[in-house]
Amino acid sequence: MIGIVDYGAGNLGSLGNALDWLGASYITASGPKDLAGADKILLPGVGNFGSALASLRRTGLEAALRERVREGTPFLGICLGFQLLFEGSEESLDASGLGLLGGRVERFTVARKVPQIGWNRLRLTRKTRLFEGVEDGAYAYFVNSFAVKRTAPDLVAARSEYGESFVSAVECENVWAVQFHPEKSGPVGLQVLRNFVEA
Repeated sequence: MIGIVDYGAGNLGSLGNALDWLGASYITASGPKDLAGADKILLPGVGNFGSALASLRRTGLEAALRERVREGTPFLGICLGFQLLFEGSEESLDASGLGLLGGRVERFTVARKVPQIGWNRLRLTRKTRLFEGVEDGAYAYFVNSFAVKRTAPDLVAARSEYGESFVSAVECENVWAVQFHPEKSGPVGLQVLRNFVEA
């Protein structure tokens, strides 16, 4: 059973549709007790870094997420759910992230339209369970103004380019996360979600 974390701003409808198509069982978790019965956790993301963290703290989900991840529960972060894993973000300088991965989220500084909205290539950096069945150079759908540009190289599963290089996916033991939206990325995104469901 997958517990989808609901902090009031995630793209739960499209994500639920994708999981339904894959035949995956899931529940919506709006508090720590809801996560108790989940053997996998999915943290989606749409919205502001600081507001999302405030909601997670207010509901007690922040501490519950840290505990479950450190216990080894399989975890997938999506978009803002990817960014929240890191130490902090330029979007909300006074807010500390979950700190489960080293690095910070930075604003795109290139002279291109921000936010990035649309399809972009995934440059796979190593073989991972996250991207089994996905070819290097495959396209995924992004919506983001901020990105992780630097983190430990052994965490990085894929990078992408938007005027500058940024981390588009990480895999570290039980923690998987992607900057793009797999639920809006067609067959490639469904394969990523399938890999998580079947892991």
